[in-house]
Amino acid sequence: MGEEGLVGDTENTENSKTNPKLTLLPLIALIFYEVSGGPFGVEDSVRAGGGPLLSLLGFLIFPIFWSIPEALVTAELATSFPENGGYVIWISSAFGPFWGFQEGFWKWFSGVMDNALYPVLFLDYLKHSIPIFNRMIVRIPSLLGITVGLTYLNYRGLHIVGFSAVLLAIFSLFPFIVMAILSIPQIRPKRWLVVDIRNVDWRGYFNTMFWNLNYWDKASTLAGEIKDPCRTFPKALLGAVVLVVCSYLIPLLAGTGALTSDPSEWSDGYFAEVGMLIGGFWLKWWIQAASAMSNLGLFEAEMSGDAFQLLGMSEMGMLPAIFASRSKYGTPTISILCSATGVIFLSWMSFQEILEFLNFLYSIGMLLEFAAFITLRIKKPDLDRPYKVPLHTFGATMLCLPPAFLLVLVMSLASVKTFLVSGAVIIVGFALYPTILYAKDKGLVLFCTQQLSGPSDNDVEGHPILSEQLQDITDEASVSLLSDSSSSKAEQVSGLSGEALKLE
Repeated sequence: MGEEGLVGDTENTENSKTNPKLTLLPLIALIFYEVSGGPFGVEDSVRAGGGPLLSLLGFLIFPIFWSIPEALVTAELATSFPENGGYVIWISSAFGPFWGFQEGFWKWFSGVMDNALYPVLFLDYLKHSIPIFNRMIVRIPSLLGITVGLTYLNYRGLHIVGFSAVLLAIFSLFPFIVMAILSIPQIRPKRWLVVDIRNVDWRGYFNTMFWNLNYWDKASTLAGEIKDPCRTFPKALLGAVVLVVCSYLIPLLAGTGALTSDPSEWSDGYFAEVGMLIGGFWLKWWIQAASAMSNLGLFEAEMSGDAFQLLGMSEMGMLPAIFASRSKYGTPTISILCSATGVIFLSWMSFQEILEFLNFLYSIGMLLEFAAFITLRIKKPDLDRPYKVPLHTFGATMLCLPPAFLLVLVMSLASVKTFLVSGAVIIVGFALYPTILYAKDKGLVLFCTQQLSGPSDNDVEGHPILSEQLQDITDEASVSLLSDSSSSKAEQVSGLSGEALKLE
């Protein structure tokens, strides 16, 4: 069993080496699509906010208190642990593999739910011009076909996904630049100040705002596929923050400033109507085409993050080795299929239902990430941090408080149905962990045998997970997830100690 695992790991490594690494521009585009993909889907913020004012203020203020702190935390932790798996590794290093597994399960499930939105959003745009997509007999096969087609593109290679994301971002954003220019003569600034507080749907407003500005940490799950991640990642996050905020504010300023549309008309896909009213039918069709391309990029970026997260968890020993198997294109085949299956099962739900469920699970995971960020500052002050947020521990804690408050607020506004569904997902995660432990201990399933390294090959302190096992070898669950289950406890202690001596 051990030899088979080593052979599989060697093949995976060879596959990954034959495929190009992501560079700065494709990474910016991927992060842009992980988070945004353009203004498609922000229309609900105008309706839920009772007018343009709260929507515009939200996209000005929320990035300061949410997007920037999350991006900074991601930059520090992703460069400290430049491996596939991202936040799963951060949490495992701070709190142990049990919580790392839970984080991975919650964020993967949340990511799959997020990905289920994009085929739905795509058809919501098309139905404005082709009403037949409102009929379930047409809608269901269309959702299935879109999912299968986009999954195949993801299978063909991450570098193709990154390069495609650059082209898709240009194509998707260009019609809104044209719309903004055409709207200038019609803009009346007083229209931006309209708000009806009595009709504000606070739950819908915060969920829409939060969804359109989160997932900055998602690209960390494929950090092992990035060229020089310690330098590239912080630059890419900065570029993506600027691009995302501008892609929201410019179309909203143009649409709400040039038109007198009732806030109730602003729903999914309404930007196509805005384009028609400002520029004509040609601009409407262009925006709809841009929506289609944007949803392709959103789907591809999200699925890449979800699939490489499962791959990273498999390489850590948290999931069976089959999840780490790669195709000839270097992509994690089984992980992609697993994510695609989840998308198919979830895409029958409505936009708002999916939005609220995924926000709740994502919020729980992010609270754990902020806690890990602070904990690692305290527990591992000497951890190699190629990029470090320029704040001491107290300042780092203060940085995390506003976004943590926002996370709690979003969770508190959830419906009873969301609490029940999310609670069920959490229970499933708690039950899966001992089940996987049992399968590993009994040799029922093949697991990867390689140890997951930290950022440095020569520094014991650069291997936080390995160091943690040396310090707390009595944690049986931790040992069994991060070492070969076929070894005895004494062999695990001896193996880890021997490896540490070699590193020294």
